[in-house]
Amino acid sequence: MLYLGFTGPRDPLSNLMPLSFWTLGWVAAVSLSGVLGNLWRWINPWTGLYQLLGPLRPVLGLSAGLGRWPAVALLLGFAAFLLADIAPDDPARLARFVAIYWLVTFAGMILCGRRWLAHAELGHAVFAAFASLAPLRLSGRAGLGGPGWRLLADSPAPAAGIFALTLLAVGSFDGLNGTFWWLGRIGVNPLEFPGRSAVVAQTLTGLALAFAALLGVFALAVWLGLRLARAEVRYAQAFGWLALSLLPIALVYHIAHYLTSFLVQIQYAIAALSDPFARGADWLGIQPFRVTTGFFNSIDSVRVIWVTQAGLVVLGHVWSVLLSHRIALRLFGEGPRAAVATLPLSIFMIAYTMLGLWLLAAPKGA
Repeated sequence: MLYLGFTGPRDPLSNLMPLSFWTLGWVAAVSLSGVLGNLWRWINPWTGLYQLLGPLRPVLGLSAGLGRWPAVALLLGFAAFLLADIAPDDPARLARFVAIYWLVTFAGMILCGRRWLAHAELGHAVFAAFASLAPLRLSGRAGLGGPGWRLLADSPAPAAGIFALTLLAVGSFDGLNGTFWWLGRIGVNPLEFPGRSAVVAQTLTGLALAFAALLGVFALAVWLGLRLARAEVRYAQAFGWLALSLLPIALVYHIAHYLTSFLVQIQYAIAALSDPFARGADWLGIQPFRVTTGFFNSIDSVRVIWVTQAGLVVLGHVWSVLLSHRIALRLFGEGPRAAVATLPLSIFMIAYTMLGLWLLAAPKGA
């Protein structure tokens, strides 16, 4: 992929570097991890080479208390690149970004061992978070259970709840960033969008505000729940556990938000796989192949797409409410206290359902 990024076609819709990174990786593989488990364990580009180097003794140690804090910072940096960079799908630009990240990560593994992946590798953190919701677990100790069963198996790592909130904030602002409402707030005519380079500062500011606002509102909901229930549970413990119940919302919004673009981009990915070097090859035997967007021109197909998106959002929020109640039973015990403690959180989730549906339906200008 790096070779194709630097030497392949300049068109992002013909180059497998951006198509594999964004369409097959960030959209498809991340979404599937919520069903099939942690696919990143099988496809990450470091562990195989690290194993071939033989047993390496770590030079530096990593404290278990480090948790997901490095991954939180990396996720915010990744979101800044995704949303604010002037050309995140440019093949050569993306290839440089990926190459630097690959080298830094591999150097971290050599210095700190495989534990580097658990604490400071973004792909591991994202896939592990959504894989904790999967009914299937294919790696490690294989198993099958109800959606979210693995969340209840162990105590969350430090900052795991903050990481879940960050995933939700990034997805939400990704949906908000192009709406007429947001463009109006930053003084941009949505019908005459000046380009990403003109709104870099506004986008970064909006991302930071979205993260801070979500963190503050959720923290308030947890605090009110503890006060209403008069529970003798540490606030940090309740916050960390209950924040994980937002992962289903983050997952289903990720799927719903990218569904329409995926339906188009996956066609370009198939065409690029058949002719990766843009030399007229037809490795998959699919020529003549034409990318179609005709399903956006029929009210019936558009209705199916919208109902699918809306259904996913509602399903994810119901899933989160049930999961938060199950976590509350562990924190507060059986009885009405668990329901009272999660009442503010349930109201928060209902409000977020309306926000999610609005984000999908709002007119976009960029």
